[in-house]
Amino acid sequence: MNGKKFRMPARRLATVATATALTAAPAVLAAAGPAHATGDEGRASAVVLRTGLDVSLLNKTVNVPLAVSLNEVQAPQSAEKATLTAQLNGVDGGQPFSVLNAEVATSKATVEGGKAEGYTNLAHAKVHIPGLPLLSLIEVGQVTSKATCEAGKEPTASSNLLGDVTVLGKKVTLTAGGTTNVDVPGVGEVRLDYSKTEQTSRTAAATALELKVSVNPLKLNVAEVEGTLTLAKATCETPAEPAQQAEPSTEPAGDVKPQGEPADEGLAETGGNSMTPYIAGGAVALLVAGGGAVALARRRRS
Repeated sequence: MNGKKFRMPARRLATVATATALTAAPAVLAAAGPAHATGDEGRASAVVLRTGLDVSLLNKTVNVPLAVSLNEVQAPQSAEKATLTAQLNGVDGGQPFSVLNAEVATSKATVEGGKAEGYTNLAHAKVHIPGLPLLSLIEVGQVTSKATCEAGKEPTASSNLLGDVTVLGKKVTLTAGGTTNVDVPGVGEVRLDYSKTEQTSRTAAATALELKVSVNPLKLNVAEVEGTLTLAKATCETPAEPAQQAEPSTEPAGDVKPQGEPADEGLAETGGNSMTPYIAGGAVALLVAGGGAVALARRRRS
C-alpha cells in the first residue's frame, strides 16, 4: 500500500457490481412473493328464481330462450331484494307473460365481521311457463335456503320446505337430497331435486328446488319447453382469517446458567476465580526468570 490509495480497475468494478446485483435480486423477489391478492373478505350470493329454459314454437321454427333471474344479489357489498313477480315479454302472443308470482320472495347476501352468508325465502309461490297459462308448473308453500361461511369454521348449507308442493297439478312428496319424477300424460314431465347442498373446506351452496323440465303442451303455438329452473339458491365463500401476530417471548434475555451448577463466590467483575492470584504470581516469576536468562546471555557474548 505505502500510503497510496488502491484503485480497482473499472472492468473489475463493473463485474463486482453486476454480481452483487444478481445476488441481491433473488432476495428481493423472495421478499416480494407471488403477485396475488391477500385478505380476501369472502363472497355470498342469493337468488329466488333462475330459469334456463328453451321455448320452441310449433315445428321448431323459432327457439326463444327463457332466461329470467329474480332477486339475484351478491356481496361483499351487502344487498337485499324482495321483488314478488318476474315477467317475460314476447312469448305469449306478444303479451307480458308472468313466470312467477309470490307473496314473499326475499334474497339477501352479506359479508361482514369475518362471515359471509346468503339467504333466500320464497312463500306461496306459483311458477308458470309458456303454453300452460292456467296450469302451474310448480306451486310451493314456503322454501328457504341458507349458506354460511365463517372464518375458522366449517361452511354450512341447508334448505327447508314448509307446506305442500304441487307439480303440474299433482301434489308430490319430496325427500331431502332425493329426486322425484312427475309425469302428466299429454302435458309433460318434470324431475325435481329437493334440498341440494354442496360443501367444501371454504364454500357452501344450498338449492331448495331444482327442476328439470320437459313439457309439450301443444297450446298457444308452443311445442316444447325444456331446460332447468332453480328456486331459492344461496352460496358463500369463507373470508380469509386475519393475520395473527406472534406473542412476545417471556424468556429472559442473555445466557442462562445451567441448573445445579454452583455459583462461584467472591469473583471479581472481570470474571476471575479463586485461582487467579496463583496464576498471576506464576506468570510474574516466569517473566523475571526469562529476563535474567536474557541478561546472562548478553554478558557471555560480550
